[in-house]
Amino acid sequence: MKDSPVVIGEITGVYGVKGWVKVFSHTEPRINIVKYNPWFLKQGNEWKSVKLINGRSQGKTIVAQIDGVNDRNDAHAMIGTQIAIESSQLQKLGAKDFYWRDLEGLEVVDLNGDVLGRISHLIETGANDVMVVKLPAEKAQGQKIKELMIPYLMDSVIKSVDLDANQMTVDWDDDYI
Repeated sequence: MKDSPVVIGEITGVYGVKGWVKVFSHTEPRINIVKYNPWFLKQGNEWKSVKLINGRSQGKTIVAQIDGVNDRNDAHAMIGTQIAIESSQLQKLGAKDFYWRDLEGLEVVDLNGDVLGRISHLIETGANDVMVVKLPAEKAQGQKIKELMIPYLMDSVIKSVDLDANQMTVDWDDDYI
């Protein structure tokens, strides 16, 4: 791979006898995983490029046909394999839009420049996404709360995101600690 892999799913089972696989997708909507081609499959410590021949929804799951996987035994051997793409395959976003993977790990500071912590991960809640911010060790020591839940609301809560500086500025108070 030319750049770091973006994991978008995993092979979770077999479908039928002709080598089709069941896929758990991290894309939104889930069916979008079949729009990417090629896929990269992790085999050992290596990523191998494979051509996706076909893919579709099948009930509540996604099934896919991968070039060179022609029978149930070949498909069964792939269970647990991660599916990735190159970051260059991702859709380009607007100036204030970000992929979660780009936000994870950012240092979060308030309007005064005080460090609140680092973004551990994000949670989809339905109303809006929520950032889980792990407190720095010195703030977490002796506290019941070890992380902050900050709504991902651009402009009202999130004032700026600087990926080059690895930092996000938020209008948030650490009084909740």
